[in-house]
Amino acid sequence: MASPEDSGSSFPGTEQKLALDSPELLTGQTTNAELLIDLRENPPPFIPCSSGVTFGLLPMATTTVERDGEGEQKKMRQGGFRTMPFILANEICDRFATSGFAANMITYLTQQLHLPLVEASNTLTNFSGTSSLTPILGALAADSFAGRFWTIIAGSLFYQFGMLALVASAMLPSLRPEPCAPQSPACRPATGWQLTVLYLALLCTSLGSGGIRPCVVAFGADHSAAGADGGGVHPGQRGVGLGFGIPAIAMFVSIVVFVAGYPLYVRLKPGGSPFTRLAQVATAAFKKRRAAVPEDPGMLYQDKQLDALISTNGCLLHTNQLTFFDRAAIVTPGDKNGSGKPDLWRLSTVHRVEEVKSIVRLLPIWSAAILLVTAASHNATFTIQQARTMDRHLTHRFQIPPATMSIFTTVAMLISLALYDRAFVPLVRRVTGLPSGITYFQRMAIGLGISILGVASAALVEVKRRGAAADHGLLDNPAAVVPLSVFWLVPQYAIHGVAEAFSSVAHMEFLYDQAPESMRSSAAALFWLSSSLGNYMGTVLVTAVQRATRGGGEWLQDNINRGRLDCYYWLVTSLMVLNLGYYLVCFHFYTMKPLEAAEENGDHDDKECELSSVHKNAGTGAGGLV
Repeated sequence: MASPEDSGSSFPGTEQKLALDSPELLTGQTTNAELLIDLRENPPPFIPCSSGVTFGLLPMATTTVERDGEGEQKKMRQGGFRTMPFILANEICDRFATSGFAANMITYLTQQLHLPLVEASNTLTNFSGTSSLTPILGALAADSFAGRFWTIIAGSLFYQFGMLALVASAMLPSLRPEPCAPQSPACRPATGWQLTVLYLALLCTSLGSGGIRPCVVAFGADHSAAGADGGGVHPGQRGVGLGFGIPAIAMFVSIVVFVAGYPLYVRLKPGGSPFTRLAQVATAAFKKRRAAVPEDPGMLYQDKQLDALISTNGCLLHTNQLTFFDRAAIVTPGDKNGSGKPDLWRLSTVHRVEEVKSIVRLLPIWSAAILLVTAASHNATFTIQQARTMDRHLTHRFQIPPATMSIFTTVAMLISLALYDRAFVPLVRRVTGLPSGITYFQRMAIGLGISILGVASAALVEVKRRGAAADHGLLDNPAAVVPLSVFWLVPQYAIHGVAEAFSSVAHMEFLYDQAPESMRSSAAALFWLSSSLGNYMGTVLVTAVQRATRGGGEWLQDNINRGRLDCYYWLVTSLMVLNLGYYLVCFHFYTMKPLEAAEENGDHDDKECELSSVHKNAGTGAGGLV
């Protein structure tokens, strides 16, 4: 994201220097000014990446720039496109390392550490959930004290240490069990010490992701460009150590290249966390929980001058929903100091209260994306185990590693994104008359519907694979190759990619549009949180299914030929159908955020409108899904 000097924006109150150590800034009375200006002029892009996580919309480290003479001269020597090779090389190497690392984990856990399939699957989903949760902590660190550059450096070092620990675990005989035939009675699982090394390595990589993910795209945007994406390494069973080693080397190269550009970077100072106001409103409302809310909303505290920097598009209007938070805007003795300024931990404006309400109102629709992540989580675990049992030969002597099947999700997603913009939108625009073709509500619903087809196709293919194993007498021989091509798995991977192109992008657009203008970093945090909860829910679902079916035809067995993965897939399909119904109900009752229109000169009028891209660009509101 360009620095404020580059934006060319001119709004009242932005020409003066912000004191970075002032009490007003630290307590949230002065917040996000330059970020808001830049967002208004240059909305951040949405950049899908190969790991299945949607990057973009990540200005999670709100920053300010000193405007003295020395700073201006220094700025002439920093930033710009000459910094892009360093940032892009870092992102490419990081994506390369992450993709190669993730693709080899299920193989390593089951084939090298001899973990049961369910335990290995739960380990990976827990790791993925934690890796999606730590970016929130990384964003807070970047906001509060570290800044983007040092947060990326710290995250990269943690990630590097974790990958080196995994390389050591895969290469050193003392850190893994003795080799043995798969599912042989002589196979001994990893010891507590060996698992401790594994879990510490995974924790370090999760912490590393937390430092890199929320900052690298925004850091690139600070220099007027965005990040890049890379591919992955997918070695076979014999090359697990090499499969971890190559990504570790790539990660090391990314750190070296990124640090090499240090003299050229624009290093913006942290300007405070946008989560502070959320905490202030909640705290003030709780302190006044016994106070009676006035019937006349006009009696609630308002201060447009105080909110000027966080309401450049206009103040949010009072709503009659979630009235508990209105107590934060009730004026009581002791809420203001001697100079008349409010103590924001005791008194909040209506605008700030409505910011919190806006975040709370979007949570039901936000939560519909959680199960979408849960449904896709088995593609990195159970489906790879299915691929291992199938015919993977491309030629008589060459067969593809099972983890490479994930490439079909990435390819399908990228193709879908291109076709959506170039073909789908122009075609649908002729029918709907909307510049965007369809609203993000409709796009998300389509994505949820397509994901149902993806899981259903997985169930049908597993029925066929298990039937082929039974026909050839291989039910009790899990190490044997079932005479069925691995490319039968392509449809489910591809359908998940198409679903992600619809639902994940629409999910992010919804969060960005419906979050208050000064809390869009909170919306990005919610996106990461849904991914985290989705992976954790995958762990809960697998554990529940294993316990429920134990002793009576266990669905999830190490010998998947005897298991009933198809039943598990049908269960997930049913849950996805219910989830789609839940989303439609939440959509029906959803209320768009109400906003008071703001004049360009900074004055506000009393005309009410609902600010959203649905209204501005699509001409329909929450009532127009179909």
